Amino acid sequence: MKITLAQLNYHIGNFELNKTLICDAIKMAKEEKADLIIFSELCISGYPPLDLLDRQDFITNCQDAVRDISKECKGITAIVGSPTLNRDAGGKKLFNSALVLSEGEIVFSVNKALLPTYDIFDEYRYFEPGKDFRIFTLGGLRLALTICEDLWDEQSFDNEFEKQRIYTISPMDQLAKHKPDLIINISASPFSYSKIEMKADIFRKKARKHGIPLVTVNQTGANTELIFDGASKIINRKGDLIAQLPFFEESVETFSVSDIMEGNTVRNPEKKSSVELIHKALITGIRDYFRKTGLSGCILGLSGGLDSALVLCLAAEALGNKHVRALLMPSRYSSEHSVTDAVSLAKNIDVSYDIINIERPFTAFEKDLKPFFKGMKRDVTEENIQARIRAVYLMAFSNKFGCILLNTSNKSEAAVGYGTLYGDMAGGLSVIGDVYKTDAYKLAYYINRERENIPLNILNKPPSAELRPDQLDSDSLPDYKILDSILYQYIEQQKPPEKISGEGIDRQTVEKVIGMINCNEYKRYQAPPVLRISSKSFGDGRRMPLVAKY
Repeated sequence: MKITLAQLNYHIGNFELNKTLICDAIKMAKEEKADLIIFSELCISGYPPLDLLDRQDFITNCQDAVRDISKECKGITAIVGSPTLNRDAGGKKLFNSALVLSEGEIVFSVNKALLPTYDIFDEYRYFEPGKDFRIFTLGGLRLALTICEDLWDEQSFDNEFEKQRIYTISPMDQLAKHKPDLIINISASPFSYSKIEMKADIFRKKARKHGIPLVTVNQTGANTELIFDGASKIINRKGDLIAQLPFFEESVETFSVSDIMEGNTVRNPEKKSSVELIHKALITGIRDYFRKTGLSGCILGLSGGLDSALVLCLAAEALGNKHVRALLMPSRYSSEHSVTDAVSLAKNIDVSYDIINIERPFTAFEKDLKPFFKGMKRDVTEENIQARIRAVYLMAFSNKFGCILLNTSNKSEAAVGYGTLYGDMAGGLSVIGDVYKTDAYKLAYYINRERENIPLNILNKPPSAELRPDQLDSDSLPDYKILDSILYQYIEQQKPPEKISGEGIDRQTVEKVIGMINCNEYKRYQAPPVLRISSKSFGDGRRMPLVAKY
């Protein structure tokens, strides 16, 4: 007996594409003489469909796609994920279901029991939790079919207040009573660089606890800000990882059930560093955002600093250098090396660039505002005017040439509000808005691993916004190593101020940083969507009230 794992890149609401992907994979599995092919959670609709689930026509399209795919399941059984109607009188109108298709029919189904309502997840908004725990038999093999979170019942959040389990029931404990031979888990689990091992450990512990081999199929690709790493796994009854599909790539592979049941290593899992995975995630996020929205070209402001250099390199790799354009906009405060560094970078990676000096419009603004600002000192007002002039130029190019503006702000800046609303915070997609400044340096060095794409001067010079004479980021912010440690503990780990600690960290600095985080929530509320690579990104994953005193 053979089982095929289908790790694919779905597009939300693109039923024809998703159906084609699934049917093509079924044909491939048939050629491999597979008996069963497994797809990922909500593969029919794409994940996450959000409020499209409220549309009756959307659900009808899901039903039609399932019916068409089931016709391909002749001589093979398939497991697909789809929303299904709740026929009961009470509860939410939909289930998040795993459907077993065979010989043109739905022969078995299970409904997701544990519906996550934390971070970016809000599944209980749409779905009724499943309450029946049954197994099905295929070729004499008793299969326990679970959906993503249903195997995650023992997880706890990594912060000061939630060390306890977040679920009160264990679907797998219920299924284990039926003595299954194999656990199958279909998922749509987004990437987080700090959760790679945690996710793998959850599966290992489940297999080891029940003494049952486990197969999990995760989707890959990206939908808006969410990036899916794939990395579908096979784990033997001892909890050993015996096979893993690639990170961030589509893959359809067939395995022998005897190898799975006997625990034989059939594929050595690839070892990836966190910086390599973050790099691949961001490339995937950019590429799919453009491909799935029908966009082709982008533009960004190239300052000669680290962040814009990093985004330019990522965009060029994701989209191809011919689809990327850079605009250099020096001011009276720009150093000569900022311009030369930016030009060198653009030439290094063969990206088209233009230079517009912002002195004339800036001088015009100063002249027009002088009567109103008479007797007042220059301050952040004049700095912001420069940033907003640059945004006007960038958006003009975006409109005229039909290319989306990429935002280049990093997570450290976004967290403390070190950016100009309607200025350097403008853009249609925030590429590194979930990347701390210290990690941005690691990514830059990774990009330079084989050749000097990013000029070393960009990596070595002190960071500066260059909006006033001799300005440095360190004038306004703690050292980035200290800042990022505070931010990680406060944002990702949700530690209270008094629990935040580390080398070089003092109470006064902590209070200053947290004050900056809290008072700049309104800026992040208006920011573009951020490609998510952490366990707590800005946007839907971190919802804070704008009007609050805490």
